[in-house]
Amino acid sequence: MADITLLGLRISVYTRIACLALEEKGIDYKLEEVDIFADDGPPADYLALNPFGTIPTLLHGDFVLYETSAITRYVDEISPRASLQPPVPIERARMNQIIGMLDSYGYRPMVWDVYVQRVVVPTAGGATDEACIEAALPGLRNLLEQLDRWRGKRGYLVGEELTLADLHLYPMLSYFVETPEGARMLGSLPNLQQWLRSMSLRDSVRATPFHEKADDETEF
Repeated sequence: MADITLLGLRISVYTRIACLALEEKGIDYKLEEVDIFADDGPPADYLALNPFGTIPTLLHGDFVLYETSAITRYVDEISPRASLQPPVPIERARMNQIIGMLDSYGYRPMVWDVYVQRVVVPTAGGATDEACIEAALPGLRNLLEQLDRWRGKRGYLVGEELTLADLHLYPMLSYFVETPEGARMLGSLPNLQQWLRSMSLRDSVRATPFHEKADDETEF
């Protein structure tokens, strides 16, 4: 297999999703950091690969691939390890539904509206936008309550086997629960709370921390 390089940022949710898939599939790769948030914007050489300036972008030999869902499905299909996509159409549809829900209703409110406002902005000396946080919470509760019901007492979000849906949710939720609002909400969702604890023990999660302190050291 040709060398694989993932261009992104260690602290990025979507970069971590791709890294989790690579780790779960046992694929050797190199993560190269690209600061798309620099004052001048994404570097020109990066835009030559990904004209939208988003992260991550995967390089596999001469093949260039961006969009995280495309990357994780590609990674899943090039490795002989157990598939991260269910073989049963109904379960695969549920997995795709969850990923779509997270992209549409989870990522921005969990990460930008709550985590960034509650943790990143004050750390940088700014003032938290409390109205932004409050506005995000009802929709997040609706989303997470649905995921809590679907997970139930099963091992993962879609049945008893890990899927791409689990890898998509984990980085978003792990940032969200670093906030008081996220921790309180998760405390009322026992199925997701147990899921997060279980996920935090996986080797792939331990190998891809956002912070120097491992995610599994966080109390939920």
